[in-house]
Amino acid sequence: MKNFSVPIKYGLLISVGLIVYFLILSLFNAHIYPLFSLFNGVIMAAGMWLALKAYRSSKGAKFKYQKGFMASLLTGFNATIVFTIFFAFYATELSSGFLDNLINVWPEDYGTGIGIVVFVVAIMGFATSLVLTLAYMQLFKDSWNTKQGKEHTY
Repeated sequence: MKNFSVPIKYGLLISVGLIVYFLILSLFNAHIYPLFSLFNGVIMAAGMWLALKAYRSSKGAKFKYQKGFMASLLTGFNATIVFTIFFAFYATELSSGFLDNLINVWPEDYGTGIGIVVFVVAIMGFATSLVLTLAYMQLFKDSWNTKQGKEHTY
């Protein structure tokens, strides 16, 4: 459980940030415009960066690339799962007209329902988590431009 404390803690913090941002947008009725979801990436990026820094500082010299990769990825996945559950609950229970306003530009013959919208929200979150993890781990990997690294070259 100790290995999962950072992904769970920061995943929940990120999801709270995403939910609060969504609710603030809903106060101004701007949550029906998908363009505003671009800021979700900023929230995810900041939270995952902080999670990775916290994980690295907790491991110290024993920080391994693979473990850091998994910690960052699990942080993003945890946040995505919690936010997707909230989004599904909001769209079905709290605001029954939300889905109609959100997809009013799509033709009705597409048959777009809550299932596909929730699926897209989840896929966007998982994809964002994977891309951010791959980008951040490039910054945290050890350099081979050292004396020990040059010993392992051809």
